[in-house]
Amino acid sequence: MFMKLIKTADDTETFMNEEVGESYHSQTGAVEEAFKKYTVPCKIKKLAKSGKIRILDICFGIGYNSAAAIDVALVENPECEIEVVALEYDKEIVDKIAEVNPPIKSYVLFKELVNNLEVQEGKISIKLIMGDARETIRQLENDSFDAVFMDPFSPKTAPEMWGVDFFKEILRLIKEKRILATYTCARMVRENMLAAGFNYDDGPIVGRRGPGTIAWKEEFKIG
Repeated sequence: MFMKLIKTADDTETFMNEEVGESYHSQTGAVEEAFKKYTVPCKIKKLAKSGKIRILDICFGIGYNSAAAIDVALVENPECEIEVVALEYDKEIVDKIAEVNPPIKSYVLFKELVNNLEVQEGKISIKLIMGDARETIRQLENDSFDAVFMDPFSPKTAPEMWGVDFFKEILRLIKEKRILATYTCARMVRENMLAAGFNYDDGPIVGRRGPGTIAWKEEFKIG
């Protein structure tokens, strides 16, 4: 598999997977996307005030989304206990962490994942589970996550990652009134979210014509 290092419009790097024909982040801004499409809509800053956050990062890639969340949480509450559980299929993209240096302070922790699947430093823990996320997700416990970052390749390229059954697994794991965030607003994705039991609304518009999507279980007002 050939992966090409590219620079995005916010002057941060990501990779183009030339076999798939897609990059791992928006080319309008890789790090910008991590903060604005995942950390902000999942209300990481607010969650940090509780003193403990557990994040599920699906299709982890090179880890920008989770690293950005850790930065934001620690600014809000330096004593916050943060646990990231990351699901990823492709070890080759994880190895590429060694080649990038984004302007994310916490990213130094993620460098260790190239050689170790678990990292612990103080009150921060990161666990990377390798394998097909549709299978590995089954080992995780019910109602245990405060935020879900959903970042597979596009529904057109990887429709299997956006199916009803997979969303049902995520629904099982996420706490009530907590948020799943993803970059796409594809109709198929939203219909499958509804079929699985999620409610949804528009997420932020960042570098695309359309918004992302936020989803949650049980009725409550986003705001």
